Amino acid sequence: MAGRRRGHGAAGAGAAVLAAVLPAVGAAGCTDGEPEPAEPPASSLASRATEVWESATAEAGRRFEDLVRNLDVGKDVALGSPSVAPDGRSTVGVTARNTDDAARTFLVQVHFTDPDGGLLDVVVVTVDDVPPGGSATATARSTHDLPEGARPGVERAVRY
Repeated sequence: MAGRRRGHGAAGAGAAVLAAVLPAVGAAGCTDGEPEPAEPPASSLASRATEVWESATAEAGRRFEDLVRNLDVGKDVALGSPSVAPDGRSTVGVTARNTDDAARTFLVQVHFTDPDGGLLDVVVVTVDDVPPGGSATATARSTHDLPEGARPGVERAVRY
């Protein structure tokens, strides 16, 4: 994933808050006989801590929105017509459409159900390297022979 950073945004921001506040706290505890350095007013420290906290909160919000935007992309996944492979397993084509501005991979959970909606099988398929604005396909294949009339459906899909 080019251009994407992974890390601990909120945790890193929390460390920044501590880094901003701890020097003042540590200086208050020094009593080696030398005069203590002038401390910034408490209101200044509180203001800096508030700014760092707000910045960390904003960054966490941006990262959360980026993550949520990539969840539940089932609307961007379509299934073809199911068929039975020569080995007796049910298969269905999975097409993922990438509406993002960077190449992405899709993880798609396909449920095979009977005509009454009863769950027969669950398959997870990966559609790799879908270009920005493009689409790519993969095949979901049941893990065992299914009765005639088994219907595939997209249970959920995520893009990463």
